[in-house]
Amino acid sequence: MSADVIDIKWDAPGWRESASHWVAEQLGRHGRRVTGPVQERVRPWSLVWRVPTGDGDAWFKANSDGTRYEAGVLAALSRLAPGRVPDPLAVDAGRGWSLLPDGGPTLRDVLAVEPDPGRWERILPVYADLQRASAAHAGELLALGLPDHRPEALPGLFTGLLGDSDALLLGRDGGLTPEFLARLRAHADRYARDCRRLADLGVEPTVQHDDLHDGNVFVAADGPRFFDWGDASLAHPFGTLLVTLRSVAHAFELPAGDPVLLRMRDAYLEAWTDRHDRAVLREAAALATTVTTVSRSLSWRRALPPADPARAEYAAAVPGWLEELFAPAPL
Repeated sequence: MSADVIDIKWDAPGWRESASHWVAEQLGRHGRRVTGPVQERVRPWSLVWRVPTGDGDAWFKANSDGTRYEAGVLAALSRLAPGRVPDPLAVDAGRGWSLLPDGGPTLRDVLAVEPDPGRWERILPVYADLQRASAAHAGELLALGLPDHRPEALPGLFTGLLGDSDALLLGRDGGLTPEFLARLRAHADRYARDCRRLADLGVEPTVQHDDLHDGNVFVAADGPRFFDWGDASLAHPFGTLLVTLRSVAHAFELPAGDPVLLRMRDAYLEAWTDRHDRAVLREAAALATTVTTVSRSLSWRRALPPADPARAEYAAAVPGWLEELFAPAPL
């Protein structure tokens, strides 16, 4: 690790004091002050504080080294797609710190009261607009540290991941067996062909959230806002559908290919029909939801610091998503 990269350790001497000072200072710039103790949630990839103020709660997030880019990307998206992400009160991209206003209820909160998956048909086109607005700024987003998971890059990333026996938990509980690893290696050429075909279909790469489920969408009166971009990458946009459709299928007990899921897919793809035939878009969606399983595995590996003992609770997600490469697609 280079000397100018800070490896966040939540329990490092003085870390919380420094973060508390920054939060209070930034809130003060908005005429707000902290009115009580924070509530803390810690994961290997981030620390989050709920900060009470006289004007409602604020939220402080500090990303670990593997997801540090989130703060800068969030600030960029608030400018590139106004009103589609929470507008930060403050961002320190170098330290991976962000301070956000309270976003209100999440889509999960709303669906718990009114369980209607059709809400996604209105939300996904808004998210598609964010992706379209961001596509022309791919270079800027990469410069901010957004990982490159474009179809052209994925085959090499896949091959490299298969060589990381520690991340794959090879031969250990929750990990890949040597036999399954051999199957994945034998699949590498087919995977590369799928990625080439996906690229050749011509849909422009852009920011891809990679974990877009109902817990990562705020529902506001003026439209949804998308948050928690720590898994995001520059990728084929339609890879988003992998997690979104699977999460809806799970929540509402829908089988693959259910009309509800297909309507969601088509509502999302509509944003690209000004440039592409619907049949091409559906082919791209099917390919993207397959190849993006590797992106999910890479996101988990990136989020879990190797030296953090807490990673053991989540480590099986890295090999687990690779196993999903051969699972039926939700489309």
